Amino acid sequence: MSRSLRRGVLAATVLSLSIATLSACGAGNDAQTLQVEPDNAATSVGDIKLQNVTVITQPDVNAKGPAVVAATVFNNGAKDQKLTAISVDGTGQSAKLSPVGGGSGAVSVPAGGSVVLGGKGNASAVLASGREAVKDGNVQPLTFTFSATGKVKTSAYVVPAKNYFQGYGPSQLPQPSGSASPSGSAKPSQSGKPSESAGPSGSGTPSASAHSGH
Repeated sequence: MSRSLRRGVLAATVLSLSIATLSACGAGNDAQTLQVEPDNAATSVGDIKLQNVTVITQPDVNAKGPAVVAATVFNNGAKDQKLTAISVDGTGQSAKLSPVGGGSGAVSVPAGGSVVLGGKGNASAVLASGREAVKDGNVQPLTFTFSATGKVKTSAYVVPAKNYFQGYGPSQLPQPSGSASPSGSAKPSQSGKPSESAGPSGSGTPSASAHSGH
């Protein structure tokens, strides 16, 4: 075989291997790589999908008070469903559900749509005794109950209402347990009028630095 012929055969072989490699990569992307799930708590049962499920506690580890369940609930079905309950497995505690606009009761999840739990202007799910029900750093099993799908079990990360989660945390922020309560011996201002700067030390409203855009 001449040198030029050998070079032609070698080039054809390299080209064939390159095409085969690219084809294999394409199949891999379709089958596996493009189906990588995000690194957060997510569960699908029937038409319902739960994503970004998180229990958010008080920002101070020693503070007692409510916690909230934050999540995005998707309804891929053709009929509306209602989220009727969220329970904390193993504790006997359930969250108080409030739809958008306030009040209490089931949260509607529209057909082909979604609803967000937690954050300003969204539906909410509040655990009255957060510190008794969950512990920061744990992965807590929860059960969501829907009108048609029934019970959907999932797990949620338990995190304090700090940094990214500050805007999604409990709206009630009590003083840490054991801290001094406001003293009744405070002296009035010399003018006899309340000082303009006076006000509750813990207003219970989220900090202005909260991520209201999430």
